[in-house]
Amino acid sequence: MPDKPLAVVGVLQRGDRFLVVRRGPAVPRSGYWAPPSGRVEPGESPPAALVREMREELGLTVEPVAKVWECDTDDGTFRLLWWTARVAGGDLAPDPAEVAEARWVRPEEFVQLTPTFADDRRFFSEVARTIGLVR
Repeated sequence: MPDKPLAVVGVLQRGDRFLVVRRGPAVPRSGYWAPPSGRVEPGESPPAALVREMREELGLTVEPVAKVWECDTDDGTFRLLWWTARVAGGDLAPDPAEVAEARWVRPEEFVQLTPTFADDRRFFSEVARTIGLVR
């Protein structure tokens, strides 16, 4: 078991685009662009956390598919578990405290957004291609 608390990152894809959010005023690193994410609560599995966080933050019902990557947060506080998930229902309705804006972007568009985290740029510029999410 890791010595850091866990958080999940939702890799939600529609065609060749991925859902990213500009972090809202109530969360750390407000204003940063990133895939949607959230903490894993004590006793909660990462897939259950992914389902809960995507519903709370975005109003979406998702079905977790697979854990595809791991990295630490930029400050080293959390271990991030990156999960692909299928959007199964709901309308995109971001919680304004947690999500200032949401966009579906291509990987090359994500790396042009600012500010972003280095590992998020790495995911969209390298990892997504390596694991077959983009060509």
